Amino acid sequence: MAIRIIRTDGDEVLRKKSRAVDKINDKILELVEDMIDTMYEADGVGLAAPQVGVLKRVVVIDVGDGPIVMINPEILESSGEQTDDEGCLSIPGKFGCVTRPYYVKAKAYDTDMNEFVVEAEELFARAICHEIDHLDGILFKDKVEGSLNESE
Repeated sequence: MAIRIIRTDGDEVLRKKSRAVDKINDKILELVEDMIDTMYEADGVGLAAPQVGVLKRVVVIDVGDGPIVMINPEILESSGEQTDDEGCLSIPGKFGCVTRPYYVKAKAYDTDMNEFVVEAEELFARAICHEIDHLDGILFKDKVEGSLNESE
């Protein structure tokens, strides 16, 4: 597969709303594989399709248990809150404090278009919320409490 170029802050594609995936085809499967490779190459824990210039509702996440592919993800429930530093592959060298739900229950489809539900807490919940925001044209810096800081 291929490593794709990650779009960075200022690229207008990052501010657009992504379209739902209607069917799985070779192009979508290639996108998913490329996104996983790109996420790992960049040492990220998640990547959304708009970050590689594709306005489709596809995200990949790996918080240490192997990659999870979420097509057309949506949050069904959320509760609690957690506040922590957050960064983004599309805003390199920056981080900021963001409050997200502590727990989320999300529905999505896999690469065979089988629906599944996942329950997540802590970093996994944060990653799901962060990546779904990308699908709606929202960047973490829009939610930063206080200032956006330089990474060391």
